[in-house]
Amino acid sequence: MEVWTLLGILLVTLLLYYCFSSRSDYFRKYGIPHMKPLPIFGNMGPTALRRLSIFDLIQKLYYFDPSAKYVGFFDFQTPVVMLRDRELIKTITVKGFDHFVNHRDFITSDLDPLFGNLLFTMRDDKWRKIRAVMTPAFTSSKMKGTYKLVADCAANYASYFAEQSREKPMEFNTKDAFTRYTNDVIGTFAFGVTIDSIRNRDNDFYVFGRKSTSFEGVGAWRLALMRLVPTFCKLFNIKFVTDDAVEFFTNLVKETIAMRDEKGLSRPDMIQLMMETRNNKEGEGPKLSLVEMTSQAYGFFFGGFDTSSTLMCFVAQEIAEKADVQEKLQAEVDQLFEEYEGDPPYEAVNNMVYLDAVINETLRMYPVGPFLDRVCTSEFELPSAVPGAQPLVMRPGDVVWIPVYSLQRDPDYFPNPDVFDPERFIKNDKSFGHSTHSLTFGQGPRMCIGNRFALLETKILFVHLLRKCSLKPGKKMITPLRVSKRSFVMTAEGGFWVEFQPRNHQTSS
Repeated sequence: MEVWTLLGILLVTLLLYYCFSSRSDYFRKYGIPHMKPLPIFGNMGPTALRRLSIFDLIQKLYYFDPSAKYVGFFDFQTPVVMLRDRELIKTITVKGFDHFVNHRDFITSDLDPLFGNLLFTMRDDKWRKIRAVMTPAFTSSKMKGTYKLVADCAANYASYFAEQSREKPMEFNTKDAFTRYTNDVIGTFAFGVTIDSIRNRDNDFYVFGRKSTSFEGVGAWRLALMRLVPTFCKLFNIKFVTDDAVEFFTNLVKETIAMRDEKGLSRPDMIQLMMETRNNKEGEGPKLSLVEMTSQAYGFFFGGFDTSSTLMCFVAQEIAEKADVQEKLQAEVDQLFEEYEGDPPYEAVNNMVYLDAVINETLRMYPVGPFLDRVCTSEFELPSAVPGAQPLVMRPGDVVWIPVYSLQRDPDYFPNPDVFDPERFIKNDKSFGHSTHSLTFGQGPRMCIGNRFALLETKILFVHLLRKCSLKPGKKMITPLRVSKRSFVMTAEGGFWVEFQPRNHQTSS
């Protein structure tokens, strides 16, 4: 029996090696600069084994051949084209978008109905229809309509930090604190519920939210299994979003809809927008089912719960380290409150020049996602990677990566790229705005649908926080800030630790 087992393992290994070898000359025959891959692991071995961070791998690939428009590598056994040329990136994401509509297969709806119906994981016409339904939730007018809900939440958190540190300066794990803030904001905007997670720390909404969005521990293993052996996961009912979390979010949406129908209530939030699709007639757009409504509300949770709080953590840490930046920000905040008698409106907060520049610079240096991906959906010819090489004809299923982290740390685009300098985003006292300079939220029609909301909730938090508190490096904070080499997601080495000190003359504001 042992002999047959060994022979079976050997046969499978040889088969995998043969399949890989048959594709390993994919880039060579087109004259595309590429890293030499290893069998099975391709170029991902050091990253999979945590010897090289994904950020370092992307940097290594980006500078593999600085003269090339793109380079090649293997994501395990899948050949991937990494784009280096900004104009070519724009062609793929904007001008040639119809050839690159989808993200790479992640988790399908038959494997995990809630996760598989997220806007991010949807493909082709289904994505187009749901995107069209959801887009109105994130227009400027809708942002203005939800401003008061978010501002009340931010003011509550700022008051809590000031109160807790009134006796003596207090050090906070800002990742925990700001995740609770984004949890409460998403609760009010996407689910229509009011929560206070900073004081009521074990509420169900926060507990299930954290559990169903975690890429750590068991969550990371579930995700890896679903990507590598989906049939096995389907057979044993292994899902990323556990059944108890699905039940919680589904019941929450169902009860919210029933309550609003019964009482005739309307609220400027995502649930209301999705409820209105029930009135669509034939040809006017899709009518969202309860599962689809729950998926989109959860999708907003998934997209904003961790990523937005991470942005806030990096903003806070940079402000805490740099007294000159904080002083200038607080002066802008104080002027705003004085001008509007303690109640700054949406337009005023949204148009703060220096705060906008600080957030843009943080997005540039610390993009939560180190790369964007696109999958070819119809044949498309790329120009030759280097002079004298053949053009590359991409076919359906072929994958491209856009190295966001490397592009935004490239000295050709941003002089002194490792220096935190908000002034680079200011010209004639007006912020350039992130979209021209940053790929953090994506580019083109598949750009993150919630980018305006993420920026707004971040601005509102720091307007209220800096009005009432000053930020200092915590004792546990590693300074100067360094990106963790061990994490698959963007985070600070040693975590995020900031000391809050109340601004005594502002605590009553």
